[in-house]
Amino acid sequence: MVRLHSYAAWLLVCVLALVFLFLGSGMDFDYLIPKRLARLAAMFIGGVCVACSSIVFQTITGNRILTPAIMGYEAVYLLWQALLVLAMGTYSLVALSSSGNFALSVLLLLGYSWMIHRWLFRDSSNNVYVLLLVGLVLTIVISTFTQFVQLRVSPGEFSVLLGFSQASFNRAQPEQLLYSAAAVIGVLLIGRQALPALDVLSLGRDQATSLGVDYAREVRLYLALIATLVAVSTSLLGPTAFMGIFVANATYALARTFRHRITLPMGSAIAIAIFISAQLLVEHLFNYKTTVGILVNLLCGGYFLVLMVRTRGAP
Repeated sequence: MVRLHSYAAWLLVCVLALVFLFLGSGMDFDYLIPKRLARLAAMFIGGVCVACSSIVFQTITGNRILTPAIMGYEAVYLLWQALLVLAMGTYSLVALSSSGNFALSVLLLLGYSWMIHRWLFRDSSNNVYVLLLVGLVLTIVISTFTQFVQLRVSPGEFSVLLGFSQASFNRAQPEQLLYSAAAVIGVLLIGRQALPALDVLSLGRDQATSLGVDYAREVRLYLALIATLVAVSTSLLGPTAFMGIFVANATYALARTFRHRITLPMGSAIAIAIFISAQLLVEHLFNYKTTVGILVNLLCGGYFLVLMVRTRGAP
């Protein structure tokens, strides 16, 4: 039954992908369909990044209402874009180009992750809960500073920043997709080797340690992999906010298991299906009068509120 759900999820992704490619395309293989293929590739890469990073992050933290966004990655990305616009104005879009901005954003987010991990895990006294607390505080501080910077720019420049704050598949370039795909494949290959240890980590720190797992080393490894996935998805698509919570919990509900060999592929299919569905609605129902980010945040934010109400008072 579990495998049937997984196959059904990927079958739905294939159907949605074909609908997205050919609906209203007029079979224009010279321009329209290649453009859609690039956006579809961005959806696949972003969906895998969001699903895998969120499910693994919830496994490490032992909490189903957390996502990597609490670590401040998206806040750092938005601050970087705000500082670029403040320093160079809209000329920054030309000076760096989308590929240069993408590469610098990925390196910045990876550097930020490396610094906080090295600072907090320099000895065995700190654990993942201290990391979450520091990440939450940094998110608030960085977001506040970003708002201060935004008040210093002109209205035209602010509209540029607003574009960076919404998830979008239109700014992904072929070379960005190539580098992103290579990074994601590398992360998945590394993570696949340690999947049995990840299943044990879902039992909790004490149980994992008693079963012979080097908890601190495995947590550091997976946090580094999560940071890479989040850096790629945020730099490629923009912030995705609550989407990880929805994808992870929908996966648990359908899979009815916490084995990561099952939840990670199914979660990826669910995330990709959400992205494609949202893009179809934007193009063919709302006629570009809204954005993918708004639709995704409405759905996933609403689910987050429902989840909080349902779990209130639960042990």
